[in-house]
Amino acid sequence: MRGPGLGPAGSRIRSMSSKHAHLDLGLVVRGHGRHYIVEDAQGQRHVCHPRGKKSDCVVGDQVRWAPSGDEGVIEAVEPRRNLLFRQDEWKTKSFAANLDQLLVLVAVEPVFSESQLARALIAAESAGISARIALNKTDLPGAAAARERLQPYRDMGMEVMEVALKADPEGSRALLTPWLQGKRTFVLGPSGTGKSTLINLLVPDAQAQVGDISQALNSGRHTTTTTQWYWMDEAQPRTALIDSPGFQEFGLKQIEPAQLPLLMPDLRAHAGDCRFYNCTHQHEPGCGVIAALQAGQISASRYRIYGEILEELSRQRW
Repeated sequence: MRGPGLGPAGSRIRSMSSKHAHLDLGLVVRGHGRHYIVEDAQGQRHVCHPRGKKSDCVVGDQVRWAPSGDEGVIEAVEPRRNLLFRQDEWKTKSFAANLDQLLVLVAVEPVFSESQLARALIAAESAGISARIALNKTDLPGAAAARERLQPYRDMGMEVMEVALKADPEGSRALLTPWLQGKRTFVLGPSGTGKSTLINLLVPDAQAQVGDISQALNSGRHTTTTTQWYWMDEAQPRTALIDSPGFQEFGLKQIEPAQLPLLMPDLRAHAGDCRFYNCTHQHEPGCGVIAALQAGQISASRYRIYGEILEELSRQRW
């Protein structure tokens, strides 16, 4: 398999290793409906379909597959080491599997949603995926205000990289490349942030990689609506960027309410100081989180977002 090996998984999806061990091992680099593009060990890409009606594959999965005519059949999904996803009342949307890290790309313009940023970081923390923030368009006049909004994340130990992908492409590349090298990085961010600019800057043949996949699917219609895997170094592919479409909502229904403060580093640092073990950090006396908030050690915006998500997670589930 090209790229760094995948470790053991805690996924609910298991392959039937002995039954399918003789089959080829491939990497899912794109999916649309019941069509998947699977890259084999030689770097060749094949259109594949899962066996049966239900499909549990996502980009980044290692799968066991077999040729079938001009296409292929996915027989099993190898165990995952992680899965980044969001979940609301009605459905679960998986982003990608077997990731090394997450890059949340926000910009000076358009003004980013701090709630969406917080939710993405909570989902990554829950999945055990390390994350960083990149602030783009720092050449614009609103950069100081954007930095101020991101200060609580710096304060809690989150690294925030500043880039100007269009105004200073070489400086941006020099800053980002060492962190990305040898890793599988999922890039998450709202529309208009500069994700396409980032991909095209760091992956010189990005359009060719998209084109190859579109040709395999006999369609160019889906180039911007599905998660897409890019190799940054095609000659010796170890470094990958995974891009996905923008989204409006980021549900966290997979998280239990009591777990939420433990997935927010600034709250977690003070949750152990509470008088009551089951403190919700909302109104209880002797609450370490509320004391930290009053002392300015937790930002008001972060605490407000915590309250909103907690209320959302605590609603009756039918």
